[in-house]
Amino acid sequence: MAELRSKIAAIDPVWDRIQSEAEQAVQDEPLIGGFVHACILHHKSIEKALSYRIAAKLASNEMSMVVVREMVEEAYEAEPGLVEAARADLVAIYERDPACHRLLQPILYFKGYQAVQAYRVGHHLWTNGRRDLAYFVQMRVSEIFGVDIHPGARIGKGIMIDHAHSIVIGETAVVGDNVSMLHSVTLGGTGKEEEDRHPKIGNGVLIGAGAKVLGNIKIGDCSRIAAGSVVLEEVPPCKTVAGIPARIVGEAGCDQPAVSMNHMFGPTD
Repeated sequence: MAELRSKIAAIDPVWDRIQSEAEQAVQDEPLIGGFVHACILHHKSIEKALSYRIAAKLASNEMSMVVVREMVEEAYEAEPGLVEAARADLVAIYERDPACHRLLQPILYFKGYQAVQAYRVGHHLWTNGRRDLAYFVQMRVSEIFGVDIHPGARIGKGIMIDHAHSIVIGETAVVGDNVSMLHSVTLGGTGKEEEDRHPKIGNGVLIGAGAKVLGNIKIGDCSRIAAGSVVLEEVPPCKTVAGIPARIVGEAGCDQPAVSMNHMFGPTD
């Protein structure tokens, strides 16, 4: 067993660490042993664990866990980039969220992480013409997690959605890499137009709780949107905006606001 674990660690140190954390969790709290074994320790890779976890959450009387899991595994096999993005999201949460102390936590407990991984499967289905199945995934993610991401939206890697309650991301929205947002964020439209109508969020952007970004506008790289703001106009890179409607109130405060998670601003900005 030790030799096998050593070989696995050499190939995939992230998965080896997750398994080690899972074993420790079972030792610390035997009552969750069945849960942790089912979600982590029974699987040979992170993608197998994710396919099980997503299926366990999205399954219903209308679509069995077996069918959902097969759908997820087919998506992972067809598009390995989905697993790469899942790893990047996992590391992003571990590095940015002070409530996350183990890589194990997002997979088991964090609905923001779980919802984004399910969205990624839905987006794969959408881009491959399986629109009704993608809508089913969107519906279940909304029902289970309170997160409504249209499968047509395009979302990069290294995404952290903290708490994640009441997140809404529209069909033509684009979210860059290494973006962080908090609960109740809306990336929405401004009317009944049917074409490109949702925001384009750059890389490294930090979006505070309750912020609304509306319309086909660009939010520049490494900018910050203060909590509760309503953004109706484009935001230049590396700026902080706040208010209703949002206005520029200073610089972003640092090179990577989405990584630092610093929401404070003042004269030094």
